[in-house]
Amino acid sequence: MQQFFNSEVFTITFVIALYLLNYKLYRLAGTTLLHPVLLTIIELIVLLMYLDVPYDTFKSGSRMIHFMLGPSVVSLGYILHQQVAHLKGNVISIMVAITVGAMIGIGSIIGIGQLLGAHQTLIASLAPKSVTTPIAMELSGNTGGIPGLTAVIVVCAGILGSIIGPPIMKLMGIKSPVAKGLAMGASSHGIGTAAAIQMGAIEGALSGLAIGIMGLITALLLPLFARWFG
Repeated sequence: MQQFFNSEVFTITFVIALYLLNYKLYRLAGTTLLHPVLLTIIELIVLLMYLDVPYDTFKSGSRMIHFMLGPSVVSLGYILHQQVAHLKGNVISIMVAITVGAMIGIGSIIGIGQLLGAHQTLIASLAPKSVTTPIAMELSGNTGGIPGLTAVIVVCAGILGSIIGPPIMKLMGIKSPVAKGLAMGASSHGIGTAAAIQMGAIEGALSGLAIGIMGLITALLLPLFARWFG
């Protein structure tokens, strides 16, 4: 099986097919407990362990998936272009909201981590949790964190946000599509944006915008906050 997973074509086809099967199961079951991304990750881990396929082998065969993380985020700009009218008059409020969100996101992790006596490496790995995976891993490595652990945390945050985000906003009576989109993108990045797109075109566009701005602001703020745990 190692020879199969050494092939990029086989690995990519296998991962996509597994995800599509889980997505169909998720749609049929109608329960958030069967989130397709979560199921796919768990099944891949179990299968690789059962088949005794080293992680390095799988990583080599799936490098195209990792590469496409960047372009997939950039492609959200097309959706934003279609909804650019909703940015007019909201630029300042959007920037302020995401900046405050980034500060609270980073500050809460550092504060809670220090309160619980967490190691500096763990705090550095958790701090960029609200940023899309490629940016979060780079920031984590630059501040003394473990990029691999950061990637896991980012995915978990995205899955959790996409599951509980919509019902929480509904419970709180948030009806603005701009607010919904910004909240999903700023807190749950790519996976949250996928959920936002299902909510509506405006939500999806603003969620994609939030990913980029959140990444930029976090990259500027994290080195300053890093003094607390560095």
